[in-house]
Amino acid sequence: MTEAKAFDRVADDYDRMRGGMERGRQAAAQLAGDLTPGPVLEVGVGTGVVAAGLAELGHEVYGVDMSLPMLTRAAERLPGRVTAGDARALPFADGTFDNLVFTHVLHLVGDMPRALREAARVLRPGGRLLAVHGDPEADPDELVAVLDRLAVLQPPRPDTPERLDAAARETGLERLRHEFAPDYERATTPRQLLESLERRLPPYLWNVDDETWARVVEPALAALRTLSDPDRPRLQQWRVHRSVYVRI
Repeated sequence: MTEAKAFDRVADDYDRMRGGMERGRQAAAQLAGDLTPGPVLEVGVGTGVVAAGLAELGHEVYGVDMSLPMLTRAAERLPGRVTAGDARALPFADGTFDNLVFTHVLHLVGDMPRALREAARVLRPGGRLLAVHGDPEADPDELVAVLDRLAVLQPPRPDTPERLDAAARETGLERLRHEFAPDYERATTPRQLLESLERRLPPYLWNVDDETWARVVEPALAALRTLSDPDRPRLQQWRVHRSVYVRI
């Protein structure tokens, strides 16, 4: 529930600071080729940008999330197809879906193995689980250098390829493929990144105490403020881990 309340707080700014439908469509295009025919559930649907992107491509998409303010925005994009629920106890019957999608959410669910068990339960035999997971990476630039300074604040990721594979095998999910590949392009200005960090939009900043903020975050913000052309976008190509599993 802590993560849900934090997302409640950032719901109004989330799309604007994270790329909105443009990013959602890019992510959907990368995922669509691995979907099997039939309904799709996105767990951790957020504001619905990826799910809406998949719907635009002709898929029957449903969404579940714990944050009601985020779901309110998703409901505008997927009317009648979103519901409140926990990834660790999905409110659906066994074998309901042909596909299930996790997009940058497995590190937030609190218990990844339990979330995978639930995913396997609501998938039909032969259904697909698609996961976008692990640490995204981009080529070095001025903004990435600032984010690298903040990496010490990020806890160890539970959703590495190795740990995800191990947890998936325990639930009857067999990996079909894995790739570390381009996911989305984004043009970000120093001023936009500064605002995002000052407003604590990244999850790893939500619970940073005052002493750590002064010691670690403020120097990074100061470095951002010194960059020239603060309103000139820096184009970044982000790469992510994508894994596809089949329900045995």
